[in-house]
Amino acid sequence: MVVVTLQRIKCIGCNYCVEVAPQQFQMSKKDGKSVLLKSVDSKGFFTLKSHNYSILESCEAASKACPVKIITVKETN
Repeated sequence: MVVVTLQRIKCIGCNYCVEVAPQQFQMSKKDGKSVLLKSVDSKGFFTLKSHNYSILESCEAASKACPVKIITVKETN
């Protein structure tokens, strides 16, 4: 399983995550911050759990591209 977490409150709206992983991220028109699509919010941490391993590479690229380091990607069993 791939687990992607976004700490949205710290997002600066740079759009890098959307550029490298448009299937998982988009920018909010309301506040200009990143949105992790199909995620669940828990106290400001938005988490996506997926069995689709094809998202792993793009989400890891988004994590590395993020200048404020608010995206984490883990692979679990």
